[in-house]
Amino acid sequence: MIHPTAIVSPKARLASSVEVGAFSIIEDDVEVGERTKIAAHVILRNGARIGDDSLIDSNSVISGLPQDLGFNPEEVTYARIGNRVTIREGSTVNRSTRVGEATIVGDDCFFMAVTHVAHDCVVGNNVIIGNNTLLAGHVIVGKDTFLGGAVGVHQFCRIGEGCMLGGVTTITKDVPPYAMAADRNRYTGLNLVGLRRRKHTREAIMSLKFCFHEMHRRMGKSSLIAEELLSHESAQTEEARNFLTFYLSGKRGFIRPKGD
Repeated sequence: MIHPTAIVSPKARLASSVEVGAFSIIEDDVEVGERTKIAAHVILRNGARIGDDSLIDSNSVISGLPQDLGFNPEEVTYARIGNRVTIREGSTVNRSTRVGEATIVGDDCFFMAVTHVAHDCVVGNNVIIGNNTLLAGHVIVGKDTFLGGAVGVHQFCRIGEGCMLGGVTTITKDVPPYAMAADRNRYTGLNLVGLRRRKHTREAIMSLKFCFHEMHRRMGKSSLIAEELLSHESAQTEEARNFLTFYLSGKRGFIRPKGD
């Protein structure tokens, strides 16, 4: 059902079960999947790709131009939103700066009001983002992560899977998987509550605790410490290996516990 005041390009590809609210605008090169609801006053710009059973709430803009002074608006790029995603009012997801590529939001995500996902970000499945949180360009957020309200993440930072970032946290370095962070780049420990809620085994949690303490007890370059720990008998669970291999790449350094 399309409200009579909505402006929908005849070139846009909308499933027959899509709902479009009053005064929304949908441009030519847009695809929207089955049973997705586009609320009133939404703008879906060229390059928007939205999956099934999602909600784009009022005053949100999907696939807006990247906030990159070097971007050529004539280049064809995309913003891909997965299935069963809720994007609440006043939020923005910008399209990629790279020809033929996309800013990506995975399945089953929930973005609260006035969130911003900049160009070339990749957000995994089951990610929750709080009100007024801002992801700069090229940020990667792993699956099952929760970002509190008013979090700011610097461009090119990586946030591993299963993390929890407290409200008003500022991140300018990489955040390892299963971490909790607060303030400015402060590592406050492992996200044990999240690990238990997602049914990770006791063995996996104990293995992660070992890796966490060893990474911050030993002196030296993080990648070398992680590489050494990967062969340790206490670091052979999938979770421990995810945690350690995260330290083998990245360009921005890593958050650390206070006083470390």
